[in-house]
Amino acid sequence: MSLLAGKRALISGAASGIGRATARICTREGARVGVLDRDPAGARQTVEEIAAAGGEVIELTADLRDEAQVAGAVAQLREMWGGLDTVIGCAGVQLAGRDDRADRLSLEAWQETIDINLTGMFLLCKHGIGALLKAGAGGSVVLVCSPTGQYGCAPGYDAYSASKAGVYGLVRVLAADYAGEAIRVNGVIPGYTDSPMTAWVTPAEHEALLQTIPLRRAGRPEEVGEVIAFLASDRAAYTTGGVWAADGGMTAV
Repeated sequence: MSLLAGKRALISGAASGIGRATARICTREGARVGVLDRDPAGARQTVEEIAAAGGEVIELTADLRDEAQVAGAVAQLREMWGGLDTVIGCAGVQLAGRDDRADRLSLEAWQETIDINLTGMFLLCKHGIGALLKAGAGGSVVLVCSPTGQYGCAPGYDAYSASKAGVYGLVRVLAADYAGEAIRVNGVIPGYTDSPMTAWVTPAEHEALLQTIPLRRAGRPEEVGEVIAFLASDRAAYTTGGVWAADGGMTAV
């Protein structure tokens, strides 16, 4: 049986990168997927790719900073499919060229990063978990974290690092909050992944980053998506409150 047969999943940030890869994997594993993103063109491309492969998918447009839009997207999915089983948060930004160490960091860059990466993740969970509670059958939540949320490994990216530390804390407290309702909450650490979010990395920076990874290569979005899909599935039924690395060993050394 497929990992996610019969499941209904909402995936934010699914217009590209890890989110798109995760959406494709989840539909391959039998889930119906709501592709949620503020980029309608990218979301549509994801939807078209999944539909062409025979997957069941709907496009949902929302800016995670806007609570009304997030609530509306969740309501649209519930109305179409009668409920929700899993919430996956992949959306995020890393403002290369604007993020900086604290004394040089503008309030605007700080606020934009926190609003999308942390507040947006909170709003996704608020309304997504609300839908799980209404269904009354438990469920799963998986949020994308980062090594920068655990270690000071990204000097000069203070806003991004702080936002991801917040997501790390959110995973743990939500796991404690909702275990009694059989809702599991886990995080995944992608590490350095070949995706649009790392397109700003220069060749010299790329080589330097590879030296910090025991497997000596960047990850692929699909490799992260496979871990997310497993954690979302019933095969991870005794797994909650954990943050799981799919980072080539980056956080092990």
